[in-house]
Amino acid sequence: MKVSVIVPAYNEEKFIKRALRSITNQLVDADEIIVVNNNSTDKTIEIAKKFSVRIINEKRQGMIFARNRGFNGAKYDIIARIDADVQVPPDWIKRIKRNFEKKRIDALTGPLLLSDLKIVSKSILPSHIYLESLRAISNGNRYLMGPQMSLTSSIWGKVKDIVNLDDKKVHEDLDLSLKIMKVGGIIGYDRGLIVKGSARRMKKHPESFFLEYPVRVVKTFIENKDTLKAISKQNTKKVQKLIFL
Repeated sequence: MKVSVIVPAYNEEKFIKRALRSITNQLVDADEIIVVNNNSTDKTIEIAKKFSVRIINEKRQGMIFARNRGFNGAKYDIIARIDADVQVPPDWIKRIKRNFEKKRIDALTGPLLLSDLKIVSKSILPSHIYLESLRAISNGNRYLMGPQMSLTSSIWGKVKDIVNLDDKKVHEDLDLSLKIMKVGGIIGYDRGLIVKGSARRMKKHPESFFLEYPVRVVKTFIENKDTLKAISKQNTKKVQKLIFL
């Protein structure tokens, strides 16, 4: 089982070195690392070229387009993605592989530590509560979290043509999760698969985060109402066994 790691990046010169250093400092190496340059005008790509990565360009602006370009360009069985401001622990790749080898899952996520937000910098509780609340309204089904997610290339092949491309209508991670559910895929959650991320957007634009963010959550569910209706009728005992390893 081989792993491709995708890092979408737009003007991330302050963070990408730290992210790539964490990906290249693994107990088990990634089989390829792809940085998707989404029209960066700073030193993002200059920094990325100092690492053993493949750089591909996506001219259409936005996380969804950059994510899709990276996923479509991945060569291997498992596609793992992180945001460019995320740091992963040394056993991240090893743990991802173990999850997919031991459990019948199509995708995987784990908690996020907001390491630059002092109040919760050492707690996974906020991200855990967020994921649990989503699970509660979806009959036990798990959701992916944008800062770190992994999925099989086969499940991506089933959903890549039906994911929503308008990031004004959906949160890309929630929409992708619901599309995976729509085709019968199962998302696993490993509480020990912890990454560190930044709360910079929340701190810079709190009004957007606390107003626009929840509105877009609602829009995402409205866009996927047929899927939500279908999964509300499913027997989820099988899904609920796939919480932790």
